[in-house]
Amino acid sequence: MVTPIPPVPKSVAEVETFITMLATACSDATVHARLEKLLCMPDRRRQEVVHAWVRDLLVAEAPRDFVQAIACLLDDRVAEKAYEVIVQCRREG
Repeated sequence: MVTPIPPVPKSVAEVETFITMLATACSDATVHARLEKLLCMPDRRRQEVVHAWVRDLLVAEAPRDFVQAIACLLDDRVAEKAYEVIVQCRREG
């Protein structure tokens, strides 16, 4: 049985783990590199990778809030803003 992807809240601001993930990307080079690589992909490819990642997380029974944080990156506008945030924090760091 395939577990459905959890719905993304109306606002990513409601997903505290998403905000934490971006903050972590600013202080952890490994997280930053992984997110930057993902967010540099063309939209369709990024969405495919995120879908696969979310499926893997669901199979692994990862915490729901983390799955939701990753699922936020399916949205093109959210991914674009996330990329802006992690690029900016690198400049400031």
